[in-house]
Amino acid sequence: MNPQTSPIRPAERILSLPPYLFAELDRLKNEAMANGVDVIDLGVGDPDLPTPDFVINALNRASQEIDNHHYPSYVGMPSFRQAVVDWYKRRFSVELDANHEVLTLIGSKEGIAHLPLAMVNSGDRVVVPDIGYPVYAIASGFVGGEVAHLPLIASHGFLPDLESAADILHGSKLLFLNYPNNPTAATCDVAFFTRVVKAAKEHGFVVCHDNAYSELYYDGKIPPSFLQAKGAKEVGIEMHSLSKSFNMTGWRIGFAVGNRDIIAALGKVKTNVDSGVFQAVQVAGMAALQEGDDFLREQRQTMQQRRDCLATLLKEAGFRFVVPAATFYFWVEVPSAEGSVSFSRRVLQEAGVVVTPGVGMGDAGDRFFRLTITTPVEKLEEAGRRLKKFAC
Repeated sequence: MNPQTSPIRPAERILSLPPYLFAELDRLKNEAMANGVDVIDLGVGDPDLPTPDFVINALNRASQEIDNHHYPSYVGMPSFRQAVVDWYKRRFSVELDANHEVLTLIGSKEGIAHLPLAMVNSGDRVVVPDIGYPVYAIASGFVGGEVAHLPLIASHGFLPDLESAADILHGSKLLFLNYPNNPTAATCDVAFFTRVVKAAKEHGFVVCHDNAYSELYYDGKIPPSFLQAKGAKEVGIEMHSLSKSFNMTGWRIGFAVGNRDIIAALGKVKTNVDSGVFQAVQVAGMAALQEGDDFLREQRQTMQQRRDCLATLLKEAGFRFVVPAATFYFWVEVPSAEGSVSFSRRVLQEAGVVVTPGVGMGDAGDRFFRLTITTPVEKLEEAGRRLKKFAC
């Protein structure tokens, strides 16, 4: 049946959605591979390294326990929430109440997507970074939120100028932030978060800080938590995930921490739309939080070697970028007058390298493309050689 004549019509909110960026990347990649291209994928940020053995072993043991085969609590096991509390205390010196200030998530993306349902009414303004993770805006639009864009300014280290954005922020309901940042790899300090808290109190908005990349840092430059800023728990929450830090993207476990009223509202949404995280996965997550410090140090060493390798190759080729201090992303200027989509297609078709067009992360990203280092050094070296011909 012709879709144009079919009586089945999805909701307008679905029809108005752009193609999900990474789904389109997969389509183009598969098309190239079907045409015999030897593809090196530097597009999607999915760790290539395995989940650590001690996490897998914890899952194996817990999966044998019959008590873990029933519906879990939507808020998460008390023992998992306490592990989050202990980790935040050890890692950030932040005190949390496991009963009221911690909520287990089916990955932080789930929490981000559901937060507007909990906090945003139709017509409320939601401020999202431009450039930024697309789900912030998409989830806000789903509930009828009015999405406003907060520019991330290169000359400010891809931090927003909060003072210049006062007109956007004033009267807004919710602000999404993300440092270390996807896609720019920018980082911030507690002083910046302190200014965010001040702005939130002055203009009356709630803050959601996406902190999924806090453990992927280099050169000893340790990223802070939003909750380290004085008064942060009065105005917002922080989302975290085990996906990137512990190579657990497929496991789908994360958590939200912070303001108890926001946590309660998000929890109320979750109790109506999902049944929580499989308890054996939560036990594995506890192992990651409790036993993972040595693993994370080794992980950072591996990723820093990759970062240094790709940075050297891109510099030698003449690309313009800032060497990332965190995350596994490189945010690189398109070295020609063409847009990022055209450039990315050309790189894939002519060199067999998948890169992410920056416009997929916001209109302000159209002069950039994103690379990941979630591939071995040997592949990065080959990708670097292939990319040389595209530099100015």
